[in-house]
Amino acid sequence: ILDEATVCHVGVVREGTPIVTPTLCIRLGDMVVLHGSPASAMLRTAPKAEICITATLVDGYVLARSAFHHSINYRSVTVIGTPIVVEGDTKVAALDAFVDKLIPGRRQTLRPMTDKEVKATTVIGLSLDEASAKIRTGPPIDDEEDYELAIWAGVVPMTSGFGEPVDDPNAKIAVERPAHLEGLV
Repeated sequence: ILDEATVCHVGVVREGTPIVTPTLCIRLGDMVVLHGSPASAMLRTAPKAEICITATLVDGYVLARSAFHHSINYRSVTVIGTPIVVEGDTKVAALDAFVDKLIPGRRQTLRPMTDKEVKATTVIGLSLDEASAKIRTGPPIDDEEDYELAIWAGVVPMTSGFGEPVDDPNAKIAVERPAHLEGLV
């Protein structure tokens, strides 16, 4: 799940109140990396406290012969720990990796980041030392006697994909779509 850009939910406790923030995260080596505005309450709090990061991808609804045995097929990961603030060349590399994890090959087509942009972004990393993954796959698991009932059961797959790119209506010049977008649709 974390080997690609994923929406994670990051939980922190700030002034005694739990806060969960959805944000993009990526895996870089043995760390989960997050980024955002230095004004973000989550990013300001995280390096001072233990946090929890979770990500779940739903692969399908599992429909059984009884409501009790309905489920979902999914892949999930949970990572817990105290993150570090990522600085210097590692920070720049992490920001570049974010772009290329979203759209492989995109970073090389963009102008270089300015020092102001790098400074205006906080990057934190959390070690994968304390992580667990859960997966559920397969058909429904009904009570043995229910398999003889005339009730449809099975899996309804859930997929997600990219649609046709929409050009920026504010562009001052017409530009062909880059090749790295072609493989997404």
